Amino acid sequence: MWYNSILRWMLSSPFHGSVSKNTMLITFKGRKSEKQYTIPVNYVRDGNLFLVTSYRRRKWWRNLVDGAPVTLRVQRQDLNGMGEAITDEADVANNLLIYLQNAPKQAKYFKVNLDLDGKPNALDIARASQERVVVRIEAK
Repeated sequence: MWYNSILRWMLSSPFHGSVSKNTMLITFKGRKSEKQYTIPVNYVRDGNLFLVTSYRRRKWWRNLVDGAPVTLRVQRQDLNGMGEAITDEADVANNLLIYLQNAPKQAKYFKVNLDLDGKPNALDIARASQERVVVRIEAK
């Protein structure tokens, strides 16, 4: 995607503030190629835990299925961690719930309705977990 190179530049520049509140760079090695990849991703942070979502049809997250070391560029700081792609629908649903509890405004992008108390609808979460994966990253 053409805009990834622009986001990579912005997130590494002094101008990162306009996008780094919810977008970071994740760097990982390809499982087979061992080539290094750096891509921008939206994230939610809960202490040392970072949650990232992706559509199942995308391929980058497959490099993290069994867990792999990653480097994160978060607000111009580099953090090392372990990333793991979560694919089990029940586990995805649980992590997606955490994601949306931390960033309820993101619910519309997942087509998840919120109740009057701001809690995500369980059926919408279950549906979204069928088309998404969650990458959990524990930063050190």
